[in-house]
Amino acid sequence: MLEQILTGEVFPRLKKPARYLGTEWNAVKKNWNEVAVKMAFAFPDLYEVGMSHLGLHILYGLVNAQPDYLMERVFAPARDLEEELRRRGLPLFSLESHRPLADFDVIGFTLQYELTFTNFLNMLDLAGIPLLAGERTGFHPLVIGGGPVAFNPEPVAPFFDALVIGEGEEALLEVLEVVKRAKEGGFTEKREALLEKLAEVPGVYVPGFYRVEYTPEGRVSRLEPVHPKAPPRVRRRLLRDLDAAYYPAAPVVPLAEAVHERGMLEVFRGCTRGCRFCQAGMIYRPVRERTPEALLRQAGEILKNTGYEEISLVSLSTLDYSGLGDFLPLLREKCGPSRTGISLPSLRVDSFSVGVARGLPGERRKSLTFAPEAGTQRLRNVINKGVTEADFLEAVRTAFEAGWSAVKLYFMVGLPTEEQADLEGIGDLVRKTRRIAQEVFRGRKKVRLAVSASSFVPKAHTPFQWEGQLPRAALEERHRFLRSLVRKSGAVYHWHQIEMSFLEAVFARGDRRLAPVLVEAWRRGCRFDGWTENFRFPLWEESFRAVGLDPEFYAGRRIAYDETLPWDLIDSGIEKDFLVREHRRALAGLPTPDCRDDACAGCGVCFAFGVAPVLTGRTGRVEAREAGTEDRG
Repeated sequence: MLEQILTGEVFPRLKKPARYLGTEWNAVKKNWNEVAVKMAFAFPDLYEVGMSHLGLHILYGLVNAQPDYLMERVFAPARDLEEELRRRGLPLFSLESHRPLADFDVIGFTLQYELTFTNFLNMLDLAGIPLLAGERTGFHPLVIGGGPVAFNPEPVAPFFDALVIGEGEEALLEVLEVVKRAKEGGFTEKREALLEKLAEVPGVYVPGFYRVEYTPEGRVSRLEPVHPKAPPRVRRRLLRDLDAAYYPAAPVVPLAEAVHERGMLEVFRGCTRGCRFCQAGMIYRPVRERTPEALLRQAGEILKNTGYEEISLVSLSTLDYSGLGDFLPLLREKCGPSRTGISLPSLRVDSFSVGVARGLPGERRKSLTFAPEAGTQRLRNVINKGVTEADFLEAVRTAFEAGWSAVKLYFMVGLPTEEQADLEGIGDLVRKTRRIAQEVFRGRKKVRLAVSASSFVPKAHTPFQWEGQLPRAALEERHRFLRSLVRKSGAVYHWHQIEMSFLEAVFARGDRRLAPVLVEAWRRGCRFDGWTENFRFPLWEESFRAVGLDPEFYAGRRIAYDETLPWDLIDSGIEKDFLVREHRRALAGLPTPDCRDDACAGCGVCFAFGVAPVLTGRTGRVEAREAGTEDRG
């Protein structure tokens, strides 16, 4: 009945109905009555964004490969669909079967970005499911979360029955097994009993089983379990062997235009370059590479099953893949008959990366992007970026000589210890880039330079987690100053909206008291806050005032090392002492080498998990170091 109304009356009224059809190539439609557990994968943003997310394709394929489970997809509805659903009193639905979300046993939200929080509240409300976990009964679906933002789950903790911390391939199947047994035993209606079983799954955090106390000044004073089944800390899940892990050979091919329309080949996970602002570089350690043989097999399957014209090699830093020299020629050979292009989502700031990009088939030589992040060597040492000005200038010269005439540069403004000279250094780099372009092209080609600058956001589980974000007025002044410098050099300057970075910082370091702010903002109409055209900061200011919280307390405050952090319940495997050491080295301007090329820096993750970095060399799979034998000096 719902499907008939949707397809016959609702979809024809929408601007982009293809977002909701669920009829894409490789979409899986299982018999609803023949599986034990039904799960909806909920992406709290538009279809175009969600369908470019590799994690969705992995978990979708993995769960649907199990005979006892099914997984269907649901994305945040655009405004026109929301209005239609509310006007007609219809519930939010899954794509594959167009069933109401409330019919599923489990709804799993992926949390990729703090500014999607109001979207998942809106999706729960449209589904007719209570926002707060404590208001749900055993007759409601289990609402779980995961993804990188779950590494500080506290601002959203009251909304989730449970969160999976870390990599989900193994943990999610264990969660679904618990739900299956609960249904077989007839106790899914006993919410407490189900949550107790989930709390026993390694990596699963049940927020309702913990208590948080605060000091009179508003800082967290105590985090502790209040249920005997809850562990003192929840250690994240980690996949040890990527070659042996599931990988989607037949990912769903989007019908509507997606942000990225290409096959994705995950080359490795983890990064040990150690940029001190980067959360992903900390929470996905250690480096685990796939072998070239496995990657080639997966590439062949993706090409056969999707018809994509491009394969993208994805990871946190693909050019660091140690088997690249052997792998790329083989991949070029495999892609040759179908004339499939190969792309790298980001380049290192060196001429080697440009050389690799130049050799990829399908490269259109339109634009190359580099991320020096900071304008001076002093500040690049502070953030542990590990590149020099000479590296960068040689890279742009190589790019211009190879025929690229457009270069984009990414920087960050408001980094810890930043001075006027660092901003002026960005202007110098742009001027030098312009000069090199003039030397190479000598007026034969018009060159386009673009500078994009974001504002520093302190993230949990990083060496900069104790640093505060600069006040908004100070950030705006620095961005305006930098824009004037950049424009003098004939480059275009873009900056990320400061208020959005401010909110990101608030929720990245926030605690449970922020949950009512999210509800207020959603009720006042906040949706798609990560989209500039939809972002309405005054509504957020009203929401903080209504709840009586000062957002500056979360974003701008410098935190003492001995202060209890809201995310201390989450054990990423990285030792807090290491983060303190790295923070102190940052303030001293001391870089820390990458452990792939140098001595172990002692982050602790290999010891915590009993694993070692997995690097593929020129001769095949090599265990780089045995856990517990590194030089930790």
